[in-house]
Amino acid sequence: MLKVLVAQIGIGVVLAAVLWGVYDEVAGTSALLGSLTCVLPNAFLALRLTVPRADPGAKDLMRAAYIGEVGKLAITVLMFSIIFAAVRPLSFAALFAGFIAAQLMTFAGLLMRDPRETEEKKSTNDGE
Repeated sequence: MLKVLVAQIGIGVVLAAVLWGVYDEVAGTSALLGSLTCVLPNAFLALRLTVPRADPGAKDLMRAAYIGEVGKLAITVLMFSIIFAAVRPLSFAALFAGFIAAQLMTFAGLLMRDPRETEEKKSTNDGE
């Protein structure tokens, strides 16, 4: 999860720097805000799933995942609302480009998995 969050921050900063250089400060700032609108809710979800619980059972993990997803959605809506209401001037295209670029890093995270880790889990499950 940490690798994905770092990748999301990285792509957001790179995209913001490129848009700032090619277009202007508004585009760069908007892209950075868009990527943060993706990263911060994802960090909340990751925190909800990794915090140790009193009962490490499946029921508590599912509850944490449910609360994490609802919280992630609420934080995303709240952040977009604040940005739309408070940030002027704003480049909507750059804002959503930053959000989408950071969101795509979630899918890239599936490709960033360590194959040895997958094999270890597979061999552990086969041994049961």
